Amino acid sequence: MSRAGYYLYHICRLVLGGLFLYAGAVKANNVVVFARDVANYQLLPYAWNYLVAATLPYVEAVAALLLIFNRKVRPSALLLALLTFAFMVALTTVVARGMDIDCGCFNPGQGHTSASMALLRDVGILLLALLTLRLRSRMLS
Repeated sequence: MSRAGYYLYHICRLVLGGLFLYAGAVKANNVVVFARDVANYQLLPYAWNYLVAATLPYVEAVAALLLIFNRKVRPSALLLALLTFAFMVALTTVVARGMDIDCGCFNPGQGHTSASMALLRDVGILLLALLTLRLRSRMLS
């Protein structure tokens, strides 16, 4: 791998890790508000909204820390890519149903990020996760 590829890998890994560490931290800071944001999607049974809100921030944070410390990069980046894809599916259903809800992604309960803007942002995050996976695979071969 070239020197530029090496640096690009580390930048992608650290940016992705930092993004999800921040997202996990702000969601974990106010689980009740995040549970309300999850419930607004109207996709899960009522009892599952709090379960998702109570566990998802820690899953994101652990995967992010593994990326930041350059440990288990492929499984962590893959998990974050799958989570981002799942978020995109949920956001697509919100847009298709014409709902106007806050995505609850980075500032649960504060401000308002439309589902379509969050979907565009998630496309970028998914590309970042896939690029991290690809570059990591190239480093190992």
